Amino acid sequence: MSKLILTHEVTGLGEPGDIVEVKDGYARNYLLPRGLATPWTKGAEKNITGIRRARKAREMASLDDARAARDALQAQPVTVTAKAGPGGRLFGAITTTEIADAASAAGGPKIDKRKIEITSPIKALGEHKVSVRLHPEVVATITVAVVAA
Repeated sequence: MSKLILTHEVTGLGEPGDIVEVKDGYARNYLLPRGLATPWTKGAEKNITGIRRARKAREMASLDDARAARDALQAQPVTVTAKAGPGGRLFGAITTTEIADAASAAGGPKIDKRKIEITSPIKALGEHKVSVRLHPEVVATITVAVVAA
């Protein structure tokens, strides 16, 4: 078992700044190469307060703010334009960055791209559902409308 400090949110494992114990292979092959965690040391444990402070600054201030943001996001679909070939198939896939930028441009609240969860890659024109984890207790389901450029 490896002891790690999470630097990013990992669904089902924890938040940034959490100290977790995972199997060696999961740490070596997934968490560490992707920069989602760092090895635990006494010196690194001192940095946890900085990581937690940064997380609180990014997080919605309160549950009420998160609920208001959820309502604003769910009120209207987010439109993303992309190049498409015949049959409505996209050249590439829609990324979380594109969704976050489109949501902000549509007048919605600014959301962190790391909080957007896409269950299956968006590679076709049309409407798709994605979820945004705004707060540990609040998840918004938004509609992403992909249109041809």
